[in-house]
Amino acid sequence: METFYLGIVIFLFLLAIFDLVVGVSNDAVNFLNSAIGAKAAPFKAIMCIAAIGIFVGASLSNGMMDIARHGIYQPEHFYFTEIMCILIAVMLTDVVLLDMFNSLGMPTSTTVSLVFELLGGTFALSIIKIAGDHSLEFGQLLNTDKALSVILAIFVSVAIAFFFGTVVQYIARLIFTFNYKKQMKYFAAIFGGIAITTIIYFVLISGLKESSFMTPENKLWIKENTGPLILYCFIGSTILMQIFQWIHINVFKVIVLMGTFALALAFAGNDLVNFIGVPLAGYSSFIDFSSQSGADPDTYLMTSLMGSAHTPWYFLVSAGLIMVIALFTSKKAHNVVKTSVDLSRQEEGEEAFGTSPVARVIVRLSSSISSSLSNIVPDKTKRWIDARFNTDDAILAEGAAFDLIRASVNLVLAGFLIAMGTALKLPLSTTYVAFMVAMGSSLADRAWSRESAVYRITGVLSVIGGWFITAGAAFFICFFVTTIIHFGGTIAIIAFIGLAIFSLIRSQLVYKKALTKQKGDPTVQKLMSSHDTQEALSLLRKHTRDELGAILEVASQTFDKTVNSFMSESYRGLRKAMNLIDDEKDHIKKVKRIGTLGVAHLDNNTAIEKGLYYYQGNDFISEVIYSIGRICEPCLEHTDNNFNPLQEAQKEEFKHISEGITDFLEQARNIILQNDYTNFEEAISTANHLINSLAQLKRAELKRIQGQTGSLKVSMVYLTMIQEAQNVVAYTSNLLKVSRKFQVEE
Repeated sequence: METFYLGIVIFLFLLAIFDLVVGVSNDAVNFLNSAIGAKAAPFKAIMCIAAIGIFVGASLSNGMMDIARHGIYQPEHFYFTEIMCILIAVMLTDVVLLDMFNSLGMPTSTTVSLVFELLGGTFALSIIKIAGDHSLEFGQLLNTDKALSVILAIFVSVAIAFFFGTVVQYIARLIFTFNYKKQMKYFAAIFGGIAITTIIYFVLISGLKESSFMTPENKLWIKENTGPLILYCFIGSTILMQIFQWIHINVFKVIVLMGTFALALAFAGNDLVNFIGVPLAGYSSFIDFSSQSGADPDTYLMTSLMGSAHTPWYFLVSAGLIMVIALFTSKKAHNVVKTSVDLSRQEEGEEAFGTSPVARVIVRLSSSISSSLSNIVPDKTKRWIDARFNTDDAILAEGAAFDLIRASVNLVLAGFLIAMGTALKLPLSTTYVAFMVAMGSSLADRAWSRESAVYRITGVLSVIGGWFITAGAAFFICFFVTTIIHFGGTIAIIAFIGLAIFSLIRSQLVYKKALTKQKGDPTVQKLMSSHDTQEALSLLRKHTRDELGAILEVASQTFDKTVNSFMSESYRGLRKAMNLIDDEKDHIKKVKRIGTLGVAHLDNNTAIEKGLYYYQGNDFISEVIYSIGRICEPCLEHTDNNFNPLQEAQKEEFKHISEGITDFLEQARNIILQNDYTNFEEAISTANHLINSLAQLKRAELKRIQGQTGSLKVSMVYLTMIQEAQNVVAYTSNLLKVSRKFQVEE
């Protein structure tokens, strides 16, 4: 029996390795997004600084894992087998749940997931125990205070962080403007002194509060001397920042890199419990049980977990190394960071999220309030404020999403709020604070224009919604897993282990496929940041070729799939084709928006000369997809109603021409992608031939209708297919004509 439980403990540690990897992938956004978004240093340098912070934070943590030992359940009322049941259910749920969110690129809270998994598992066994022993009560088995404090943390963190992020960034921008170098000689040293003092305070109060060298005497001394410490730190750091200013070292880069180190250190020191706390609780339980010779696992109460345990240093160092390796190697960590950076970037560009009714209502309401406030503010004041927010003077590193001022505010304010929350014992979440400060500062910086606000708000609401989903999913999944393991025993454990491994492998495969699809056109970022007309035109041409080529490929596939599925009466095939068409319609809207932003980077003459052809090309490619949709929709409805199929003669004559249309679409795609119009005349001749052939089919079908030789419903669908097929060919032909005019130098 001991061997079996030893195997479970070993498996818990194996899951802990996965949990550390997915945990870092999720929480990397907390300390990386500001430095990466502002390009404060080379990417590798930022990662090295964050890695040092993680390793130091993990190694110096004293490993107080009380939340996993007795934070949710009351261990003195649970037997060894029940504790192990809860712990393995928590780890299985946690790894899969966090990996799922990371695959979606959505930052969530590891603390929330851990607490609600423990709550769900404990709640399941509490019901079972109370059903068997009516003398027990929920209050004896379950600690709901911790769960309620986490729920409160969601609301408190979101509201406080967003509000202060907006206010502080607005004030900082009024002081420094977007051309912050002009103001640095007046305010940089003072700002740097405040920032560095805040970071040091954050490290002492939050980052290292549970470190091994932080004895009660040290904590008491810091508490009693907090005022003088802050004053001396401010004076010393202000002088140091002024020296940096004199020797031409960018003060804001120093602040951003120090803030990155501090947040990474605090993350590793405080959130380590979320990743290895449960396996260590299992390990401690096993050691205690094994020390009792002849103890029955079904009757041995785990009172020993009531006490706090210090984690051996080798566990902490090993955890730190795994987290550092994960930080450098995890593509999902970079994807989660990308979500946060994209939602807060200063310039227009590709939007990762669509729109939602709630976001549209918020934008309309905000616009109305803004207009009302604007009428109250004097015109002179408005002109002064607008001058301070002139983005034309913005100093951005190449490829940066925002400047160093905002990155500094994000890191310093997030650290300050977390430190204050810790000092005041308020339940603030690191993830929520870091993310919402970044969103508030981007709003204050007017990064959410009327053109992008609805997308950004939808993104923020999606992330916030994900936090609530995390809590609910963690509770219910762990509830059911714990229940099944309790009654299913060894077989259930093995089955869930297999299911978790399968889920993780499948998640990796699906993620790699999605990542390949998301890479898209690499020229868009260059296009959005380009200020040279010729470079912008060249980039826009390349972007257009790639997008039109990709859309024509989808058009060819969906046209062929629609025709063949209808002829074979495959409802499933038509349904898939319709889904592809709907997805492509949404994609075309995105392409049009990006293209319009690209045209805005051209000078007036070039925009007028080439812009018309660009917009015509977008209209024609849209009509190609919509025409295929108008073929697929009636075919799908016809097949769904189980009406009569096409006659063999109709199938034979249309199949021959449909193959020609598919070939023509491929020919047009190759011409556009290769930007080689040598065979342009031949392609136009092919299009005219296809259109004439379809016209003949239309006349032949009209004769069938007059002769009443077939089903009227079939004839109606067939005529629609012919007419829309003509449109597909005609619009593709027109697309080739305007594409040549747009792409070729005259």
